[in-house]
Amino acid sequence: MPRAVCGVFENEKRCGGVYLVDAARNTRLMDEAGKLITGGCLCGAVRYAAKGEPSITGHCYCADCRKASGSGFIPFMQFPSAAVRFSGATLQFRSKSARGGVAVRNSCPVCGGLVFGGEVGSDSSHTVYAGTLDDPSLFHPRIAIFTRDRPDWAVVPAGLTVFETMPG
Repeated sequence: MPRAVCGVFENEKRCGGVYLVDAARNTRLMDEAGKLITGGCLCGAVRYAAKGEPSITGHCYCADCRKASGSGFIPFMQFPSAAVRFSGATLQFRSKSARGGVAVRNSCPVCGGLVFGGEVGSDSSHTVYAGTLDDPSLFHPRIAIFTRDRPDWAVVPAGLTVFETMPG
């Protein structure tokens, strides 16, 4: 069953425990640095807005990300949970993470687009998938993780810091 997720940064409207967001307003919200990153699924039913710079950006080549995306890797941007808000109901898929916990992937129940990772309201950070950005030029990968699982045909761009597994 789809699960609704939380709203916007300013003037949040609460309805039955769920924050509702006007996606058009998200594009005008700004933080002190004037940086707002927005995106969403193919049909627009699931949206997000993130304030500021991501804490980590990169490509994940793990088998789970490859299978979830249908590609050689997932380009991702990680934000502290306090910096990102989501709107729309999501379909969640849970699997065991590389660190032994639970990985939660959120996709749109309407168009099927994979949008973000993490449990809203529980996790301290969230990953948004760079393919969902409204402005793809805002994505600047810095690392490549789980390169031990990378298929030969999935190229790691020059200049990325490479990790065979999860760093740290």
